[in-house]
Amino acid sequence: MITRLLTLVFLLLLCLPTPVDASGKVYVWRDANGVLVFSDSPRPGAEEVNLTTRVNLMETTEPFRPQQQEKSTPISIEITNPEQEATVRDNTGTVHVTGRVLPRFTRGFQVALLVNGSRYGIPQTSTTFVLRDMDRGEYQLQMELLDQSGKQIAKSDVITFYLHRATVISPR
Repeated sequence: MITRLLTLVFLLLLCLPTPVDASGKVYVWRDANGVLVFSDSPRPGAEEVNLTTRVNLMETTEPFRPQQQEKSTPISIEITNPEQEATVRDNTGTVHVTGRVLPRFTRGFQVALLVNGSRYGIPQTSTTFVLRDMDRGEYQLQMELLDQSGKQIAKSDVITFYLHRATVISPR
């Protein structure tokens, strides 16, 4: 009960008007980006605004310039496993393929895996694939990043790896 009462008193205190500087002075200046800044604290280069007259704040000597947007980083995709020229030893013929999308994987994108130039399975929303029952030999892998409509956004470099499986040579 006391906690509720204290909380209520605190909230009421927050609603009370805060005291304003008795001088009532307002200062204006432009920051490094050219944006008008108003404050009740003076600073070097600031001009005092006369509050007894109306000021049209919409009229400025400089046209409005939107803030410069950050340069967008191009989207890329790369295969992180297996590494280039790696040898994978697995007697079941299973190979785990992982990739990475930079700067980040966005919702709605899909990834397609190409094995020796042909699509392996269907595009998926993950950069992890499992190849099963692969024969021993040399393979080339590549990943494609696709948007919602299936259009290719990015393509990885081709990675070559070698799959080794133990064989049993029967005596003659």
